[in-house]
Amino acid sequence: MSEPEIELRPAHQYLGIAGEITDGVPAFVDGAFPELFGWLREHDVEPAGPPFIRFRKLDKDGEPLELEVGVHVDGEAQGDDRVRADSLPAGRYLTLLHVSPYRSETAPDLAAARARLVGWATREGIVYSRETDRGSTLPCCVERYLIGPPAEADFSKWETEFAYLILDD
Repeated sequence: MSEPEIELRPAHQYLGIAGEITDGVPAFVDGAFPELFGWLREHDVEPAGPPFIRFRKLDKDGEPLELEVGVHVDGEAQGDDRVRADSLPAGRYLTLLHVSPYRSETAPDLAAARARLVGWATREGIVYSRETDRGSTLPCCVERYLIGPPAEADFSKWETEFAYLILDD
């Protein structure tokens, strides 16, 4: 796992499918990603980067309430009622690169990487979310899946990048 860094990033256009989490993140993601990539094929839109999950709202325990699966696209893409066009905003981002499986009982996984990044942000006084009565909202909190299945079978080589927009309060 890399060390947390702060990077200045430009805005990125994307297409995505958003939803509320009722049966857990895997249940939503396992249906939404195939739907999104099917939509892209049907509309002749080429991805301009790896897929990602954008977390929008968390409950008080840090569990996702709302999220969006997405993929970067070049130029001004048009969505529809189900697939929406949006952009990740330009700004300063707190980032971390995780190299290892998504879930594991023996190796550092995404939950461990996320906890490391959040802990570092807390110690450094970096704000990336806003408190609500249900938990928190995240203006831009993204996990990009740089290397993973099906392109790479060896989970020890999977790479996930965390990027959280820093809020200047």
